[in-house]
Amino acid sequence: MDAPSIGTIQLLKKHSLTTLVQDELERLILRGELAPGDKLNEAQLATRLGVSRGPVREAFRALEQAGLLRTEKNHGVSVKMLSLKEAEEIYQVRAMLDEHIGRLLANGISAEHLNSLRQIVELMKRAQNSHDGQTYGHLNLQFHDTMAAAVGNEKLLDTYRGLVRELSLFRQTALTLDEEAIDQSAHEHEAIIEAIAAGDSNLTESLIRSHLDHGRERIRRSRQVRQANEQSSVPEVN
Repeated sequence: MDAPSIGTIQLLKKHSLTTLVQDELERLILRGELAPGDKLNEAQLATRLGVSRGPVREAFRALEQAGLLRTEKNHGVSVKMLSLKEAEEIYQVRAMLDEHIGRLLANGISAEHLNSLRQIVELMKRAQNSHDGQTYGHLNLQFHDTMAAAVGNEKLLDTYRGLVRELSLFRQTALTLDEEAIDQSAHEHEAIIEAIAAGDSNLTESLIRSHLDHGRERIRRSRQVRQANEQSSVPEVN
């Protein structure tokens, strides 16, 4: 076998480094350390991550295509801010996928995947009992991602994860708005699992639809609270 050329090696190194930078920037965005609306400085991030500006620039392009960043003329690159309309459009598409995923799993799920989902639900109950909203939020995403992965369709999984990533820009605080939100969500996840285990595809689809309707309502309330807080922080002009 011919040895790879120097050009090929350099290309692989650059691609690998760009992927690492992209993964780290995505992690910072999804954890809220880079918040919606934050402007990103290519040179500063390159220094922070210990890389040249090239991989950062390439990562910016990839994350813009993924819907997490936005580039505007004369304003540079910033973390994307979703409008309520954009969030609801994404949520609507995601809801259709979730219902389809639930129906497929109810028609046939492996014991291994069902056990994984049950374990996540148990961890969600612990987070619920300890009022740990941040942990619960991460487990909530893990639950739905595990459902999507259990279908075994890579294209569906990639599409689903892209929608969830983009929607995360909007929904970071949605589950912490009221004391009943986590309790309601935990109960709904447990009911969904029982319907899947029973092989009841109609009930599963119905429960998921109701669960997502409640999630959509939390998103709306999240935006209302955010807007109210922003307005209250603006000083009065006499």
